[in-house]
Amino acid sequence: MSSGTVRVLLADDQPLVRSGLRVLMAGTADLEVVGEAADGAEAVRLAAELAPDVVVMDIRMPRMDGIEATRRITAGPGATRVLILTTFDEDDHVHGALRAGASGFAVKDMALDDLLAAVRVVAAGDALLAPGVTRRLIADFVAGPAPAAARVAEVTEREQEVLTLVGRGLSNAEIAQELFISVATAKSHVARLLTKLGARDRVQLVIEAYDRGLVAPPR
Repeated sequence: MSSGTVRVLLADDQPLVRSGLRVLMAGTADLEVVGEAADGAEAVRLAAELAPDVVVMDIRMPRMDGIEATRRITAGPGATRVLILTTFDEDDHVHGALRAGASGFAVKDMALDDLLAAVRVVAAGDALLAPGVTRRLIADFVAGPAPAAARVAEVTEREQEVLTLVGRGLSNAEIAQELFISVATAKSHVARLLTKLGARDRVQLVIEAYDRGLVAPPR
């Protein structure tokens, strides 16, 4: 991010959706729309060309869907992150997007301020799942096949406590309060976990917590 401004690429096949998001972000001081894509293939091309901080990605688009586009964007160089826009009836699609490397999920009918906050959260690498889809998404994920790469990294007792709280969806501030440590210390623990476990962001740490049995799968 340059000068604290989050550079955003909008990818949605509906012009009205893109227009609405562009106008919404134009009214903020820290979000800048640098491009728009009407399909997944165009999103991949523009992401490579413009190097945005965040791609706000619809799932269902022509030529190339948002899942494949997310896979290609996150596999490439740079720090571009993908925020998936979904609806409650698209859990299976969101599951695929998570495996493809998406850093966050937002529902299309969420409050506008919450959507802007989601963009900022993803840009900061502090990605979390939208509350409305978290339980079902995690349930689908943990029921599926394990990732190909085995995760054998050992974590300390304190790191395990932090990982458990991340798995429960707590923010750094909430983790600090829970463990009676400073927010900076909590952030450092999370950063070490990301490095040690080879995780891209907090979404993957949530999955790691479930994989390790630190958080009970949703019923």
